[in-house]
Amino acid sequence: MKNIVVIFLLSLSTMAFAQNKNAKASMEVDGVCGMCKERIEKAAIRTKGVKSAIWNGDTHELKLIFDERKTNVETISKQIAAVGHDTKLFKATDKAYNAVSPCCKYRDEEVVKNHN
Repeated sequence: MKNIVVIFLLSLSTMAFAQNKNAKASMEVDGVCGMCKERIEKAAIRTKGVKSAIWNGDTHELKLIFDERKTNVETISKQIAAVGHDTKLFKATDKAYNAVSPCCKYRDEEVVKNHN
C-alpha cells in the first residue's frame, strides 16, 4: 500500500510541474504601423522558445505560441520593450523608443491620428 501511495504522489508532483510546449498567450503591445508590426513580431520570434507571433495593428493584440519550458510572457515582453514598444508589463526606455522610425512614435497623438 505504501508503494502505491508513493508512486501516486510522485506522478502527481510530476504533473504539477509539467509545462506546455505549445502555450498560447496574448498581450497588448503599443504600435501604429506596418513597420511596428514587423519590429514587434521579429522581437518576439527572436526570443528563444517563441514559435509564432502575430500582432494586430487595429487591436494592438500580439498573439503568441511559445514553449513554456524555454520562455514566458515576461521575457517576451522585455524583448519587445527593448526594441521600443510598450507592453502592459514593461514600458520601453526612452532610448529604445526614440530609436524607432518617426512614423512609429505611438506615444505622439499626432502620429497616431495620422495613421487612422
